[in-house]
Amino acid sequence: MEMELTALHWIYVVFIALIIGFMVKRRDTTLICIIGIFLLALVATGSLASSISGIFNSFIFAITELMSTILIISIIVAMSTVLTKSGINDVMIAPFAKFIKNPTLAFWVIGIVMMVISWFFWPSPAVALLGAVLLPVALRAGLPALGVAMAMNLFGHGIALSGDFIIQAAPKLTGDAASIPVGDVIAASIPLVITMGVVTTLSAFILLKRDMKLGRIKADNEGFVQDQTVSENLLTLAQKKFFAVFIPIAFLLDVVALSILKLQGGDATALVGGTAVFILLILSLVAHKQQGLEKSTDYLIQGFQFGFKVFGPVIPIAAFFYLGDSGFNQIIGDYLPKTSLGIVNDLGAALAASVPLTKEIAAVTLTGIGAITGLDGSGFSGISLAGSVAKLFGTAIGGGTATLTALGQITAIWVGGGTLIPWALIPAAAICNVSPFELARRNLLPVTIGLAVTTIVAMFLI
Repeated sequence: MEMELTALHWIYVVFIALIIGFMVKRRDTTLICIIGIFLLALVATGSLASSISGIFNSFIFAITELMSTILIISIIVAMSTVLTKSGINDVMIAPFAKFIKNPTLAFWVIGIVMMVISWFFWPSPAVALLGAVLLPVALRAGLPALGVAMAMNLFGHGIALSGDFIIQAAPKLTGDAASIPVGDVIAASIPLVITMGVVTTLSAFILLKRDMKLGRIKADNEGFVQDQTVSENLLTLAQKKFFAVFIPIAFLLDVVALSILKLQGGDATALVGGTAVFILLILSLVAHKQQGLEKSTDYLIQGFQFGFKVFGPVIPIAAFFYLGDSGFNQIIGDYLPKTSLGIVNDLGAALAASVPLTKEIAAVTLTGIGAITGLDGSGFSGISLAGSVAKLFGTAIGGGTATLTALGQITAIWVGGGTLIPWALIPAAAICNVSPFELARRNLLPVTIGLAVTTIVAMFLI
């Protein structure tokens, strides 16, 4: 059955193009997103009052969806502030500084460690675990904060999440939709994940080194840890050494608990965040003694100020893109066609229905569908559609269903799971105190190159 596209779908497409264009030109997209939300609501409801209310309601929806991420970033920043002010941070990073001595080592070590941890616990809690400790080490080694964010982002939200070999949430969704076993999806995804990962990270690193050499990106040791108040003599050396050991052990126990209790996603992030709160309180009381109660509140305020400052510009664009998925019905109402699966999924299905079927075109189409459905910023909402289309194409061309399924999964997660959509990559950007929009721009070319090469490889594997 051919997917019915309405004026709402075409308005959404136009504003996607405008937003991407403005981002490429390094212009702010807030006004464009708000106009897009208003027009979608106006065309859907025909009511001026409802359209104006829709803008506010879309902001509320976006903040609600992003709140757990805002909280974990704010708490980690608050904890990092007291670590830096008390001098514990200097003691903690000393062992790492011995072997991460240059930008190249910093990029690859941070990336690989991020990838391994993300395989087991997903990227958001991994960013929180790594950022506070390894960011200052990398900065001192000469890797810019933007480079640190790229490494954590590409290896975590890109390689680890797109394959999802351990937790297997992604291949389960795509495999079920394609009516093939999870094992088949994983086996088919391995060469594609390796291709995408190697090509993208190498391209990103080469471009980063080039721009550092040309002075476009400077290793000026900027980062929120360095920007905060310098270390004070609040603790003795023995106390600093104790906490430098105690804090990693506390987070290591989190890792053990995550494994034993099989926590992932939001539950994993909550455990890491709660641990950071306790560490913040303990350090505030020990370091500031009688002033500890008041200082703990001060640190939390600083953390929340940082969190909302970083997320503020992202709320409008997130609000617009959430309208492409389930957010439309919750924000505006039930105005899409009865057969609609959400605007972005409808667009993906329409694309699939409008192309001829050869293995080359099938591969390109699955990449396109993955990219389109990833625009909502979750990476996961559209992978079931990718699996369904892969089954259809695989049947039509006589094979390659698993490869096509894996390709759609990888594309959707790389685009929407946290390497190109600004609010999806906020955890890494916020921890490193860089603009999520700048990080998205830096990732755009390497990820595009990676997707192109991976699509070509998939054509030979089908």
